[in-house]
Amino acid sequence: MTIRIRTPEEIGYMREAGRILAACHDQIARWMVPGITTAEIDNRVEEFLYRRGATPEQKGYKGFPYATCASVNDVVCHGFPNSTPLEPGDIATIDIVVNKDGWLADRGWTYQVGTVNKPVARLLHTTHKALMKGIQKAHIGFTLGDIGYEVEQTARQGRVGIVKSLVGHGIGRQMHEPPEVLHFGRPGTGMKLCEGMVFTIEPVFMLGSSGAVLWGDDGWTISSADGSWGAQYEHTIAVTKEGPLILSE
Repeated sequence: MTIRIRTPEEIGYMREAGRILAACHDQIARWMVPGITTAEIDNRVEEFLYRRGATPEQKGYKGFPYATCASVNDVVCHGFPNSTPLEPGDIATIDIVVNKDGWLADRGWTYQVGTVNKPVARLLHTTHKALMKGIQKAHIGFTLGDIGYEVEQTARQGRVGIVKSLVGHGIGRQMHEPPEVLHFGRPGTGMKLCEGMVFTIEPVFMLGSSGAVLWGDDGWTISSADGSWGAQYEHTIAVTKEGPLILSE
């Protein structure tokens, strides 16, 4: 397994892709109102990226037909955008990979439509907290196990399940590069982090404690096995001398 170490210049290129991606998510937050459809959001995202000289890397990847993954309620990952209007109380995860001049940045975010109920609010809070706790461990000399442990402990504290089959990954010129970043683990285990590593941390949690999921007939859509709702928060991170650098904000 070859881990690609990125130079400061290369990280700068990825950060430019990440800035476009962050601006796109800022727009999605404004668009996410009752009555909008994920198909409309998908179209707007593609137009937004093209206007900024960027492209959606997912579109066409292994046959995936859309610019975004749009996962609503009990669909926890890789959902297809569709024409069903979102209703008050729904949640929708929009996951986008931006390609800017051959360099990539990846970010997924779960949005609430109007006001959500208390268990769902707890799910969102816990999942976002887990992402940020994991990022805090992305320092030179720490390990992937340190990141996974922080994410897992946050899930336990928030009384939610971890979808363990969905992992973070290295990223650069390809969407998925080594290493895999697990969202569970033991401190001090796994690969040691070094300067220039770039990867995503992207915990997917669900209200059901098992974390079990089902794959759809389309080969992409992943839903909770028990029908409980799921959330995902993701950033692209570079390991630097100064500490973790979030490239997708």
